[in-house]
Parts: sequence; C-alpha cells; structure tokens
Amino acid sequence: MTSAKVTEAPEEGYERGLGSRQVQMIAIGGAIGVGLFMGAGANIAKAGPSIILMYALAGVVIFFIMRALGELLLYRPVSGSFAEYAREFLGPFFGFVTGWTYWLMWVVTGMAELTAAAIYIHFWFPEIPQWVSALVFLVVLFGVNLISVKIFGEVEFWFSMIKVTAIIGMIVIGLGVLTLGFSDAGDTATVSNLWSHDGFFPNGIGSSLMTLQGVMFAYLAVELVGVTAGESENPEKTLPKAINTLPWRIIVFYVGALLVILSVVKWTEFSAGESPFVHAFGKIGIPLAAGIVNFVVLTAALSSCNSGMYSTGRMLRDLASNSEAPQAFGKLNARKTPAVGITVSVALMGIGVVLNYVVPEKAFLYVTSVATAAGIWTWMMILVSHIRYRRAVDAGRLRASSFPAPGGALFSWVALVFLIGVTGMIAADADARVCLYVAAGWAVALGIGWTVLKKGNPAIADRDEDRFEKVG
Repeated sequence: MTSAKVTEAPEEGYERGLGSRQVQMIAIGGAIGVGLFMGAGANIAKAGPSIILMYALAGVVIFFIMRALGELLLYRPVSGSFAEYAREFLGPFFGFVTGWTYWLMWVVTGMAELTAAAIYIHFWFPEIPQWVSALVFLVVLFGVNLISVKIFGEVEFWFSMIKVTAIIGMIVIGLGVLTLGFSDAGDTATVSNLWSHDGFFPNGIGSSLMTLQGVMFAYLAVELVGVTAGESENPEKTLPKAINTLPWRIIVFYVGALLVILSVVKWTEFSAGESPFVHAFGKIGIPLAAGIVNFVVLTAALSSCNSGMYSTGRMLRDLASNSEAPQAFGKLNARKTPAVGITVSVALMGIGVVLNYVVPEKAFLYVTSVATAAGIWTWMMILVSHIRYRRAVDAGRLRASSFPAPGGALFSWVALVFLIGVTGMIAADADARVCLYVAAGWAVALGIGWTVLKKGNPAIADRDEDRFEKVG
C-alpha cells in the first residue's frame, strides 16, 4: 500500500487554550447531562429496571461511534470535525447539512438544558416562573463563552468536576444504604428491587426498547471532544485518552448509578418530570441530601448548555470558512472566540425561554426529541465518513490514522444499523414523533439553502470533483 501525504489541519486562528485536564473533564462531563439526571425518570417509569440494560446497550454503540470519530480526529484534527469529515468523504452537501444540523442540535439542547435548570430552581424557589430562571442562566453563560476559550474550559472543568464527584458520592452512599441498612430507606433497600416488582422487564421488552430514543439523548455531547480538537494543546495525546476512558464513564456514571438507585428505591416510585437522583436521596432522608443533589443536577444542566454555546459558535465558523454560512460567522473577536456565531445561537436558544413561558409542561419533551433526531444524524455522518475513510485507506489513497478503531469499519456498520432502528422507534412513539416533522421541515429548508448556495458559488461543485479524485 502506498502512503499518501499526511493531511495537515489548516491554521484556524483559534487559541489552543484547552489543556489536557480540561479536555479530559469536558469528555467526562459530556457523558453526564440532563438526559441522565432528569430524562432517566421518564425512562425508568416506562422500562423499569431494564432501563439499565438500555443505557448499557446504547453505551456500547456510543463507544463504537466515538472510536470511529477518534480515528478520523487523529487522521486530521480540525475544529469543524464532523462537518469537515462529511464534507471530505461524502461531499460538500453532506458537510453543509451536518454542520447546520449539529448546530441545530446544540441550539435545541441548550433549550432543553435551560428548561431543566429552570425546573431544578423550583426545588428551592417554586414561586419563580420557569422562563425567568431560564433567561437568567442564558445571559450568564453567554457572557462566559464570549470571554475566552480558557474561561470556558475552566468553567466546564469545574462544572464537570462537581458532577463526577457527586455521582461517585451518590454511588458510595447508595452502596452504604444497601450494605449497612442505614437511613429511612434502609429497611426496603435491596438488590431484589431490580426484579421483585413485576420483573426486570415489567412492561415488556417492547416498552424497554422504545426508551432507546430517550436514552440516546442522554449520550448527546459525548462527541463534543471532537469539536475541541482545533483548540486542544496536544490533540494527538489528549483525544485518544479521552475517548478510551468512555467505557468506564458509562459503566460508572450510567450503569453503576442506576443500579444503585434502583436497588435503593423500587422503580415504581419514579416518574417523568422529576430527577430520580433527587427523589432517591429524598427517600434516603439524609439531611440536605436532596438539596445537594438538586444543586448537582442544576450544575449538569448548566454545564451542557455552556458546552452548547461553545460548539454552536465553532460549527458556524466552520460553515462560514467553507462559504456555507454568512461570512460574519467566520470572524473571531480579540479574544479569539467566534462571538458573532455564539451571539446568534444564544439568541435562538432564547426560543426555549419562550417555550417555558407558553408550554412549561411540554417544553422539555419537545426540545429533547428534536435534539435527539439531530444528534442521530450527526452520529450517522461520523459512521458513514469513517466507513468511507477506511475504504480509502485500504485502497492506499489515504494514510492510516494513528488511532485505528477496533474492528475497522465493521463496528461502524453495526452502530449505523442500530441508529436506523432507533429512528424507527422515534417514528413509532406518538410523543417523540413531532421531531420527525421538524426534521422534515429542516430538510426542506436545508435543501433550499443548498440550492441557493450552489447558484451563488459554483466553486462548490469543483470541491465535489476534488473529493472524488481523493477518496473515490
């Protein structure tokens, strides 16, 4: 096999201000968000203890996706990441669609996190309207993201540190309740709670599988480590380490945490709209424990929203640099942050504030379902790009990455089939199906946008021809 010339990442103008500890913690924090802390309540109510298996199954697929992304990142670490790989291996149209769809995912995820944060504030201040809390958080995080990537990284580091420390503490306390029997929940806490109340699959395997679309939302943001590639001090070292620790994060933070709380408190006590962690520690009866846990889940929501603002600005800049978005989005301010892109994205996240005013009881469901659909598209593009990349490497047209995915393209195919199945489950769920209607409208808008773009910029067609000469 002949070796192709190494593809260098272009100078993007960003400050490489994210150190190893920050990238590692961003990767860890990306695996712990509102999908676990709040969304798990509705999923437990639908699937019972079998939700643990659903999170584990989805976690395996997420690891396949992240290893595929890791191989691409070490082949060419760029901040545009998924959109850039889709552009290279599938063509400009797919880069255009992926970039804008990932941007949409984070805008609506930001809405979801603001909604969740506002709900958590009700724990202490029930008289404050949801929309007021959501607006305050939106403004504060906007300021953090405009200052510099170093400030973003430091804030995200401590947000993630709080989440990680708290979940480990929750697991330890839960294990103490199970083994020593202390607290108000000590008499009823037992591992048999996992199967004693109508079995491990109390509502049937079908109901459990139908929770996968909600479970996948919990894993949105694990791919954020790919967006940090253009601002990492040493991506060749930090990115593989961040990705390879993903299985342990899933085992501890999802499977481990859910095993413990579903053993401490029987699954029938959990419901949608309430954090299962807050409920479990309220049941344990430790003084101030429920309030502390509520603070932690509030931190998790703000952390994810903070990450969303970060990634939207970077994705819009990547699109602008490829003439697929207004050139104003490509400009960096004096602190080397894409301020215009962040500002526009935050303004649109403000729609979440409006939703919290108009339909506070449905706001979380609507935005999470749309975010999940957008996230699934992004993951599919990562997988298909990886499959095309491996084909080009095997044919000798491109160099091999220093971080090859185990199983080559095979596991990418497995993950791709899984995601297609989850999409089918979304279509079958009357509550979540609304996101497919939004997706259809979004597809039409992107199709029109691409048509207009090509007419105004014929050079895009030349890029497509260059791509086929390179990857075939």
